[in-house]
Amino acid sequence: MADSSSEDRNLPATPRKINKAREEGNVPRSQDLGHFAALAVGGSVLVATAPQWVGWMRELLSQALRFDHRAVASPAFMGERLLELTLKLLVVILPLGVLMAVVALGASLAVGGWNFTLKAMQPRFEKFNPITGLPRIFAKQQLINALKAVVLALILGTVGALYLRAHVDSFVGTLGLALPAALGQVGDTVLGGLLLLLLVLALFAVVDAPLQRHLHLSRLKMSHQEVKKEHKETEGSAEVKGRIRSKMREMSRRRMMAAVPTADLVVMNPTHYAVALKYDEASMGAPRVVAKGTDRVALAIRDLAKTSKVPVLQAPVLARALYAHAQIDREIPAALFSAVAQVLAYVYQLRAAAAGRGRGPGDLPALDVPPELDPHHRKTADPETAE
Repeated sequence: MADSSSEDRNLPATPRKINKAREEGNVPRSQDLGHFAALAVGGSVLVATAPQWVGWMRELLSQALRFDHRAVASPAFMGERLLELTLKLLVVILPLGVLMAVVALGASLAVGGWNFTLKAMQPRFEKFNPITGLPRIFAKQQLINALKAVVLALILGTVGALYLRAHVDSFVGTLGLALPAALGQVGDTVLGGLLLLLLVLALFAVVDAPLQRHLHLSRLKMSHQEVKKEHKETEGSAEVKGRIRSKMREMSRRRMMAAVPTADLVVMNPTHYAVALKYDEASMGAPRVVAKGTDRVALAIRDLAKTSKVPVLQAPVLARALYAHAQIDREIPAALFSAVAQVLAYVYQLRAAAAGRGRGPGDLPALDVPPELDPHHRKTADPETAE
């Protein structure tokens, strides 16, 4: 039985995995693009400042080949002369080297973007294990990079060798020229060879930049199991989300039941629907629903209302309409104002009669409930639904 870890990874990497790889310092980089950009900028600077370079090199060679009696009298003077010439050379070479390094870095960032992380610097001792490191040597990425490096070296070497062979006479001829003329001729010859090498590097950079992106995304491909696992980690498993929703419903129901004793009346149907209403003329513009439920919840609301001495009225049509169109902790719809006002007036009369301040209101009058707000009426009016 194959191990799940060896499952084929043929699904593209998710944004979460790509971001995680960036945090670990794993981003695509193209060395060929950096080499080309650095040499192109360095060569351009040399060409643009060729007259200054020729004059500077001629002066430097003139100083290096000038000897006097101090060189014979003091051997240490030659060391001082060498140090002085070296410093002069570094003053010119170092800025050019720094410029080429900055350009190479910028070209590398153009492929994978800027990414700063310290995780890549953390020691990983598993890399010192030759057994686990052996597969990485023969990995697809390493084989492609090795093959590309070999091909590039062969092409550059071949182009350079052919160019030198074609210009051997030019190099030999410089031996009979004066120093300024020899430097100019060598510079022109070297520039031509540099342009050929840059052309080869440009072709490789054009291929290598998208290739590195493709290889990077290929390394990050995921299996179906990994995608499912990530989805569970980000969204949560169905069981956990179900338990959370159940807890939230339970908490909401408890808050709702706690508000039933504060209601002014409960309208029922008579056991399937129950809606608890509260109205405070000073703070409310219209009656508000504080609790509602069906079946067992409706019976629980009824029992709690009776225990708390909250009037319970049997008004099936109004109970169904309120349950279908009113929201908890919200005012009732305007279309039901008239019917709710009738039941509130009925309850107030019952309370007054119980307190000895008048006669009882008798039977509950017919309520003004629009038929279209009654879910039962809509079901019976639609033959297909009624079936």
